[in-house]
Amino acid sequence: MKVGTDIDFKKQVERKELELAALLEITQAINSNLPEESLYKIFNFTLRSNLNIKKLGLFVYDKVWSCKVSFGTVKNYQKTKLDDRVKLIKNIHRMEEFPECEFDEFDMVIPVAHKSDTLALVFVGGIDQPGNHDYEDNLRFIQALSNIIVVAIENKKLVRQQLEQEAFRKELEIASDVQQFLFPDKLPNTPRLKVEASYLPHDRVGGDYYDYIPINQNQFLICVADVSGKGIPAALLMSNFQASLHTLLRQTPNLTEIVEALNFQVLDSAKGEKFITFFGAIYDLKLKTMVYVNAGHNPPVLCDSNGIRLLEEGSTVLGAMHPLPFINEGFITDIDDFTLFAYTDGLTETANEKDEEFGLESLIDYLKVNYKKDLKAIHHDIIVNLDGFKGMNGYRDDITLLSCRVQ
Repeated sequence: MKVGTDIDFKKQVERKELELAALLEITQAINSNLPEESLYKIFNFTLRSNLNIKKLGLFVYDKVWSCKVSFGTVKNYQKTKLDDRVKLIKNIHRMEEFPECEFDEFDMVIPVAHKSDTLALVFVGGIDQPGNHDYEDNLRFIQALSNIIVVAIENKKLVRQQLEQEAFRKELEIASDVQQFLFPDKLPNTPRLKVEASYLPHDRVGGDYYDYIPINQNQFLICVADVSGKGIPAALLMSNFQASLHTLLRQTPNLTEIVEALNFQVLDSAKGEKFITFFGAIYDLKLKTMVYVNAGHNPPVLCDSNGIRLLEEGSTVLGAMHPLPFINEGFITDIDDFTLFAYTDGLTETANEKDEEFGLESLIDYLKVNYKKDLKAIHHDIIVNLDGFKGMNGYRDDITLLSCRVQ
């Protein structure tokens, strides 16, 4: 009797040594930062060599459930999809508790949980039955090994996500810096010429652009533009657009030629996936003339002693097709005392709690009465009115206001 007991005890000691060696190997592999595939291979080998398991399937949750390890099964479980309801499995269950289950060739399912979340399920078949003194030890070892592997892989995933988020944050910082370089450092504020701009980004990186560019002693260009889409791609496209505009202006003052070249550049860069609406006007202080092109942009409002005019002449959006189907220059003469107000669609498309848009009419009603006010006061009034109009609603888009006064 004593000999049999000694043999059983020796087997148990040897078994524990094997289990500890296996757990040490897994821990060392994790500390060595081995890839997930290697950890799953070690898991597979360890259970098959140390325990009398004939069938096994390890399913891990990473947005969807997928089979990471399987052996000994009749069915191929690699393509089996699990319902998210299996997250409710918190305890070990015999498979006969789940009648008509596609996992009926297994004997039991063992959940792997971390912080109350079920991260994985281990389906086991051919393990020693209850009553055998090794049964409980086997279950504990499977649970311990599975928990170490799955939690380690979950931690690797979280670290990877943190690194990706940090990389994305840095990209946003770069894109935000790029966008700030688009805007002019200083705008004119003289008795003859004043330009004012306000930019309210909806997100950290937007797709709006405005500019004031002196051409010579008498002429300058003012413009406003809006790229479809937001984020880093929009900021980079608009940065390229701004650089092209500045280069073209040094080559020619012809707005038609400039717009045609910009259209080709946007189409070539964005491959038709994005487009830009653009309004540009060149004013000559000596000749008192304004030439403008509106390429699919919200019409700026020109206010002078003759009343209110919308500047709509131009073409379609830039970057949608080449060549442009038409392009018309607007030309205004004998204009030397005016206020021009341009904006992006984030202004007029801001909606209130009834889903009604602020609209162009509200803007015109305000400008009819107030266009002679100080430009800063005009911008302040419009932003305050807009904020009161939207109520509890958030802003849907970037908002840019650009005003120019010659007197």
